[in-house]
Amino acid sequence: MKRIAVLLTVYNRKEKTIKCLYNLEKQQLPEYVVLDVFIVDGGSTDGTVTSVKKQFPYVHIKTVEGVFWNRGMIAAWNMAEEYGCESGQYDYYLWLNDDTFIYEDCIQSLLDVCSQYDNKIITVGSTVDTKTRSNLTYGGRDETGNVASPSADDTPVHVVMINGNIVLVPSFVYEKLGTLDPYFTHARGDFDYGLRARKAGIKMWQVGHPLGECDLHDSIDAWCDPQIPFKRRWKLMHRPNGMPPKEIFYLENRHYGLCTALKHYFTVHLRCFWPGVWLRMNKV
Repeated sequence: MKRIAVLLTVYNRKEKTIKCLYNLEKQQLPEYVVLDVFIVDGGSTDGTVTSVKKQFPYVHIKTVEGVFWNRGMIAAWNMAEEYGCESGQYDYYLWLNDDTFIYEDCIQSLLDVCSQYDNKIITVGSTVDTKTRSNLTYGGRDETGNVASPSADDTPVHVVMINGNIVLVPSFVYEKLGTLDPYFTHARGDFDYGLRARKAGIKMWQVGHPLGECDLHDSIDAWCDPQIPFKRRWKLMHRPNGMPPKEIFYLENRHYGLCTALKHYFTVHLRCFWPGVWLRMNKV
């Protein structure tokens, strides 16, 4: 038997969360693959928790007020570890975003690729947008920083960084890397995990075809939107889901060195102070 702990963090996206879980139920898997779902809710006010409990009573869900993605995923991971102790460690941990709608072959495709490398790699699934269902949005990243393109013959694609939308972490990797770094509140914990994997000699491979749909976020973040007053931009920049300078510095100093970290620490502030100038200089 193969046991997979599915980990999610949710907040006020009831319809998307329910759709995500329905798609999870539709997975085409052999009987020997068992899924346990662990959700941490950040304090939703739209009835997310009630709906999940009613429609998916087998799901393990708890509320941690004010938690954002990265620390929510850590809490979900801890839930899985506590539950798994009763019947042994999980073979895999699947990160899944609740705004990501996976196809029926998603988990089986992840398992197939992971097993090709003796379950000693991180396996990633790419996503496309919900309108065209062809434009890549998230997944593993290549050397250019872009989402790696699918392969013509559906063979796995090597990647160097990961988005956390669809990620399969086998127990071998978990034992070496542990969970996400709690220093990060919301974003960048997934990037950090992939970069830590590279340093540890752990490869990352993306399934050769997209495994689900997820739309991109707004092209211009509010914290650097010239239409928003400076005081509000400043506050938004320091929010967990903005561009908190200390977390950016921590990530880049760890993986790219002090010079790069200092450079981007200052450019983040420049973008906040003078976003119009930044946009013109970069022709955004």
